[in-house]
Amino acid sequence: MTAGPLSGIKVVEIAGIGPGPCAGMMLADMGAEVILVDRKVANANAADLGAGADGSQITFFNRGKKSIAVNLKKSEGIEAVLKLIETADVLIEGFRPGVMERLGLGPEVCHARNEKLVYGRMTGWGQTGPLSHAAGHDPNYIALTGALYHGGTKDTAPTAPLTLVGDLGGGTMILAWGILCAVIEAQKTGKGQVVDAAITDGSAYISSLLMMMHNTGQIQDQRGSGWADGGSPWSDTYPTSDGKFISVCALEPQFYALLLEKLEIADNELFANQWDVARWPEAKQAMAEIFAGRTRDQWCELLEGTDACFAPVLSFTEAQQHPHNVARKTFQKINGNLQPSPAPKLSGYEPEIGICPTLGEHTDEVLDSLGLEAEAIAELKALGAV
Repeated sequence: MTAGPLSGIKVVEIAGIGPGPCAGMMLADMGAEVILVDRKVANANAADLGAGADGSQITFFNRGKKSIAVNLKKSEGIEAVLKLIETADVLIEGFRPGVMERLGLGPEVCHARNEKLVYGRMTGWGQTGPLSHAAGHDPNYIALTGALYHGGTKDTAPTAPLTLVGDLGGGTMILAWGILCAVIEAQKTGKGQVVDAAITDGSAYISSLLMMMHNTGQIQDQRGSGWADGGSPWSDTYPTSDGKFISVCALEPQFYALLLEKLEIADNELFANQWDVARWPEAKQAMAEIFAGRTRDQWCELLEGTDACFAPVLSFTEAQQHPHNVARKTFQKINGNLQPSPAPKLSGYEPEIGICPTLGEHTDEVLDSLGLEAEAIAELKALGAV
């Protein structure tokens, strides 16, 4: 197996939850060395998202990383982290604004030690602005930016799959993108910079296509009136006779015509004009009745794999078994835990998913790589710093 495209890139990740660790996972999947600075002393206020009682990390976000356990309340622990940062290309942290500065690990301190360091900051609201110090989560961030609004119809409250749009779309992806841009810049100029990745900024950024639809009148401020937010009969999710769901989005005229043909309603004057908005409510009701007449599997038999722009709505349990996902190895099960495979697929590199480290598993190895003698490591342990 060839080295990953990020081989030679060293990332220091200060342990956190959600978008930051996912960005670290993505970098590790592509060959970067990611050293996770775990808390030697657990944060009593942190959400319990899956660390085992024995300290093992069962979340796959930590796959392929190395773990060093550090007491960040000890000056000796902070100094150990700074020595690690001296050798790094990237740092990732996801605390509220000001926390890293109070720890003595803010950008100015770190850049004084390592001018080329790319300092990746992951927050919900950003480092600045009137909400920057407030608590929040995914639904709050995407609600503020308009990204949530069109997730509902005129009769239902706006909703979206939790974490996809905000935490991972507007957060993780934008952080990873900013880090890689800054790494390339640092390689050219010799200078690192701060990457201020706010989930609100990122959610707005990845709403570009949705905003274009709004600007061109394809969706309105009144939800459920446009083709893309549940107004049209040919772009929506419908229940089937077995209580499951299917999705259709036959936007282009040739695909719309094929959908009508497959449903045997091509001659129904109700569907004659795809863009007759006045008839959409009636046509939508008629289409709902059609889809309610068969099971999801029966609709798959008829429509899946055609140009009718169709897909069944699957659970994660079902999705891992679908032939398309199986063929592309979209999911993997490791130690009984379902997880997504690295993406995108590269022609010159096939990532090998790493194992999740136990808490502090690589502490000695990492400190030794920094040139610390065995006596110095033993002293840090005696002080409770690591």
